[in-house]
Amino acid sequence: MTPPKAKRRRAPAMSPEERREMIVRATIPLVIERGSAVTTRQIAQAAGIGEGTIFRVLADKDELLDACVLETMSPGNSLAEIGSIDLDQPLADRLREAAEAMRAHMDRIGAVMGALQTTGGRIRTERPAPSGQVPDRQAGINPACDALAELFEPECDTLRLPPERLAVLFFGLLFTSSHHDSPQDIAEIVEVFLHGALTTSA
Repeated sequence: MTPPKAKRRRAPAMSPEERREMIVRATIPLVIERGSAVTTRQIAQAAGIGEGTIFRVLADKDELLDACVLETMSPGNSLAEIGSIDLDQPLADRLREAAEAMRAHMDRIGAVMGALQTTGGRIRTERPAPSGQVPDRQAGINPACDALAELFEPECDTLRLPPERLAVLFFGLLFTSSHHDSPQDIAEIVEVFLHGALTTSA
């Protein structure tokens, strides 16, 4: 006797917010590749959904592209990487890993913005501020500096300046140099930041 087939369990339904986030994340690589020329059909295929599903959680393609820009600019992923850095390793290695995480974040922003600009897409990088307030541009900087400050904490007793101040200086140094630095270039930036431009014999 053939045993009855087990019933396939249906995956739990996503909430509208989860569905929207899934669609946005699936769209970002397509935006980098095709810019604003990407079609909702291509997006639906990449996300593994029907094209109509997109418009159940997003008004139109412009809103989706806006959401992709905002998601790309969100520092969440790089902050998570910095927060997972092993504090037992040398400070130079901690700072190098943090710098590489932040550079990867900036490279992704540049790829999305560049693709949209070259294909004539509009770029709106800020959500409308509540009650007519001006959006806080420090919102993405402060968490990054807070995360960097934690990397300096193990050496707190030997630092010239408080960790918070060093974090601000290191952040500024990273983003005034080239965004196309190689890992070797980043290592040089960290070395000069920690030990200065002069050798001990100079």
